[in-house]
Amino acid sequence: MAEVVDRFLKYVAVDTQSAEISDTFPSTLKQHALARILADDLREIGASDVRYDEQYCYVYAKIPATDGGASTKTIGFLAHMDTSPEVSDENVRARIVAYEGGDIVLNEEGPIVMSVQDFPELANYKGKSLIVTDGTTLLGADDKAGVAEIMAMASYLLAHPEIKHGPIAIAFTPDEEVGGGVDHIDIAAFGADFAYTVDGGRLGELEYECFNAAAATITITGRSVHPGSAKGKMINAVRVAMELDSMIPESERPETTAGYEGFFHVTHIEGETEEASISYIIRDHDRTKFEEKKARMESMVSAINDTYGAPIARLTMKDSYYNMREVIEQGNEFLVDDAIEAMESLGIVPIVQPIRGGTDGSRLSYMGVPCPNLCTGGENFHSRFEYACVESMEKITELLVALATRRR
Repeated sequence: MAEVVDRFLKYVAVDTQSAEISDTFPSTLKQHALARILADDLREIGASDVRYDEQYCYVYAKIPATDGGASTKTIGFLAHMDTSPEVSDENVRARIVAYEGGDIVLNEEGPIVMSVQDFPELANYKGKSLIVTDGTTLLGADDKAGVAEIMAMASYLLAHPEIKHGPIAIAFTPDEEVGGGVDHIDIAAFGADFAYTVDGGRLGELEYECFNAAAATITITGRSVHPGSAKGKMINAVRVAMELDSMIPESERPETTAGYEGFFHVTHIEGETEEASISYIIRDHDRTKFEEKKARMESMVSAINDTYGAPIARLTMKDSYYNMREVIEQGNEFLVDDAIEAMESLGIVPIVQPIRGGTDGSRLSYMGVPCPNLCTGGENFHSRFEYACVESMEKITELLVALATRRR
């Protein structure tokens, strides 16, 4: 299974950062570079029905069944090719550290240090091999670790046709980090009856619950008057945006929430006196509380307009995805059971927990393909302190093989 590391290092060298604001799909055309590489790699290992969607940047492939028809259902595996817009992934300089404890100096210039004080989970990796960056970029384990693990699983099964398994479907998606991962997916081309995204964190993570999610933007129209004579006349749109944000309690911000607690998270603010905009993502695992949060956002905007006696604030809000648990609990619990049993058979301790975010599987589940999320072996995603554990990645590749060879 050492192949997974070589593939991972190859894929993180390709810049695939997506963009929050874009007029194209995918949001950055450079994602096509990795899509073409993956399509070529799939053909090279002997996968069937390899298709690279040149317009929308999806990659699909199949691994034919070897069990003589004993399995009638097609299992799918997905991972996304893009990396977070929050930190650059241009010129990733990855290296493998034999970790024996203590802080890791990523870059002596600066210096940039990943400390145990800031990242106490490092203590769990003493004696392991960690793939890190030089501290100037993120690593790309989210989700190129998942991509590499799926590719290594596919390569292994295709090289060992004596291993019995049913039909397997593979898909690699763009723009997951900006919420568009399955906007243009071809469900028929993917061809899975059920699937797993490989897009989680530490070894053992298994997630079938995620947030319900919405995006909201409030545009505020102010009134500019010379500040020397502004009393009773000026409406400063930037200050109104700040006033609106102050209506959100500290207890409902991501910095103060965990587990099943939802939040409002301001993602962008810009403007000047005459016009400003402020954007949020709204999250909650509970659908009722989610709807209440959206209603509260509407009330906040109404309160601003009442205060200023005019409709100066305009709200645009759109749902992004819903909690996949609702789909999993409609007769698809076997996906969770299978994953737990496969983990335990490999000596992996299952860590079943809710995702404080979403995956392509969140939306895919509501498109007819129930799709829990599996671990990748990475930590500190969306950060220059991101790393991946070699031993975990190798074990996760074994996990994918174990799931692919279960019969349904």
